[in-house]
Amino acid sequence: MPAFSPLRLLKITRLSARRGLLVLAWLLLLAPALAQMPPSRLVPFRRGSLWGYADQHHRLVLPLRYDDAGPFIDDIAWVRRGANFGYITPDGSPLTPPHFTRATNFHHGRATVELQGETYQIDRAGNHLTAPPDSTAETDFLEQGDLVRRNGKVGFRFSVGHAVVPAEYDEIRDSYNGLLLVRRGAKWGVINQKGQLVLPLEYDAIRATPANGYAFPIIEQTGRFGYLAPTGKLLVKPQYREAQPFVAGTARVLTESGQAGYIDTRGREFFEE
Repeated sequence: MPAFSPLRLLKITRLSARRGLLVLAWLLLLAPALAQMPPSRLVPFRRGSLWGYADQHHRLVLPLRYDDAGPFIDDIAWVRRGANFGYITPDGSPLTPPHFTRATNFHHGRATVELQGETYQIDRAGNHLTAPPDSTAETDFLEQGDLVRRNGKVGFRFSVGHAVVPAEYDEIRDSYNGLLLVRRGAKWGVINQKGQLVLPLEYDAIRATPANGYAFPIIEQTGRFGYLAPTGKLLVKPQYREAQPFVAGTARVLTESGQAGYIDTRGREFFEE
């Protein structure tokens, strides 16, 4: 191996120093951006009968001190202590005291509460609102093609990809992410945009709601509920007594034992009996 000359060694040392200064400068520039990054989304977490909030790795961030809790929407969540509800921010600070007898999730910057027999809405600062909300048109399903009817049955012709679903179903509903909800007799299944049956016709109902863009439809089978993934296959098999639509990346469910809990969009449960 050839020996380094003193001059070449000096050049390499200077080059390394310059690179080190560049890396240091880049980190200094990046530091404010990192400091301004929003905190990880918190999920209501139940352990036994008490509620707190956990991060996406199931690490408890806000302690178990509530009797019930709702999801963070626009950095505000409702919580309950005893019979009264209030609202908190992601660091656990109270936005309002827990004095409401009813409280809902925030929607379009408003939440509905009840206090001393009066029902009204509050804004994100907790102020009593008197003006009615602006009317907001609901977003309907995206049109993905045309229904094809033949001999009392219905099929579907996609406008993109030219896939055709044979006219052998009793009902077809246009859904999100290129999916179709199809019914034959009393049973429902799912067809993807290639015309393939990705969820068999085994389910008693499949329900989607415009409130969350029709995402993660709720499925029902023999009185138990689960959810569909964006592919149309099962995200969570039907196993809960009740299931509510996804809101802010979480969905509230009722377990077999009658306890409430939350799951995320990966189907992970945020509760421990």
